[in-house]
Order: sequence, then structure tokens, then C-alpha cells
Amino acid sequence: MAVLRIGFYGTSIQKQTNMTVILPQDVERAAPYAVLYLLHGLSDDDTMWTRRTSLERYVAGLPLMVVMPDTGRGFYTNARQGPAYEDHITKDVIRFVDRFFATIPERRGRVIGGLSMGGYGAMKLALKHPDQFCSVVSHSSVFDIAGILKDSERQEELSRIFGTDPAENDNDVFRLAERVERKLLPVIRFDCGTEDSLIGHSRAFHRHLDGLGIAHQYEEFPGGHDWAYWDTHIQEALRFHATALGI
Repeated sequence: MAVLRIGFYGTSIQKQTNMTVILPQDVERAAPYAVLYLLHGLSDDDTMWTRRTSLERYVAGLPLMVVMPDTGRGFYTNARQGPAYEDHITKDVIRFVDRFFATIPERRGRVIGGLSMGGYGAMKLALKHPDQFCSVVSHSSVFDIAGILKDSERQEELSRIFGTDPAENDNDVFRLAERVERKLLPVIRFDCGTEDSLIGHSRAFHRHLDGLGIAHQYEEFPGGHDWAYWDTHIQEALRFHATALGI
């Protein structure tokens, strides 16, 4: 496989930043290729999926690009006070990738996923911009943003991003699920480890989607909030995305 680290200027965040990209090789299907946008967690950067998992090996043979952008601690959100990381993904990153690589530049050729903060970001972006992604997979996600805003240790940092109410700016995945246009709804999967302190977030979101009648896959597995868990379950995510993409 070919792995690139690209430095580029993010217009929406007004700074130089990076993305790591895995390009398909030795596949029968020629370009253009579908793209998985794979998002990192709070303490990570664009390199962590390739450094801490066998992702490169898992995508070998798939006609699929994997794009992993660096978004700092921004929660994939246009901050009340700070960078516009939602726009950075949906505008800067996607436009850059579609401009310089042989992609399928349409919803049918884009999927999104992530872990922890990135799991929240993937679900939020998929529900808020369903015209851009045809499937979403989230692992070990921070879905209850209103709840974590009450965390005294991170309240100052998070309130600069979300304000006092994440629903005000369409950053609450529970509210977004209520409002999403059903005919554009991406196929949804999420999972969490039974020893993960965030499992309550996933269980609550699962109940919420059930109550709304929104079809989805939700699974719990043994494991915690760690790379051993994510290395295992990114493999299921890839199979899920491949089905949605028809590859």
C-alpha cells in the first residue's frame, strides 16, 4: 500500500495542517475510488490509526482510499470560540481530496467513521450532512455532549467549542437524528466495549434511534477504551462500509 502524509492549508481553520492518506494498490478495480474519512480521538492526531492498528493491512485489496485528517481537540465542530473544524472536514478536506485524487466525488463514494471524539464527529457529520456520506461507523463514542459539558475538568475547554447547549448549533447527535431527512439517511453502525466508561453514551443513543424507528446496527463487545479494542473492531467497520459502497 501507499501511505502519504500531506501538509496543506485549511482555509476554514486558517492554518497549516496535515492528513494521512492510504492509497489502494494491487486491486482489480481501477480508479476512481471510494473514500473512508476516518477520524481520530481527543488526544490523537492524523497518524494514530496507522501507528496503533493494522489498518493498512486490513484495507489491502480494497478499492478504497482512507483519509485521516488532523483536527486537534476540536470535536469536529465549528467552535463558538475557536477553529471551524466541521467546515474543515466538510469543505477543506473533502474538496482537497476530490481535487487531487481519483475519487468518486459523490455521496455514494464517501463513508465516515471514527473513535471516541472521532466517533462523535463521524456520527454528527453523517447526520448533519447526509448528502455527503452513505454510511457511518462509530466506535466508543462521546455521544452525550450535554452530559460531558458538566464535567468540571473539561468544562472551560468544551464550552469554548459548544457553548452551554450543543443543540443550539446542531451539534447534538440526538437532536440531529430527530431532524435528519430519512430518504438521505446513511446506513448506521456503532459499537462500544462493555468495560468502556462511555458505554452509557452508546446505549442511550441506541435507545433513542430505536424510539425514532431509525434502522441501525449496535453492538457491544468485551473491551475497554483502548487500541486493542479499536484494532479489532475497525475490521468490522470496513466490512460494513464495503457493503454500503458495493465494493
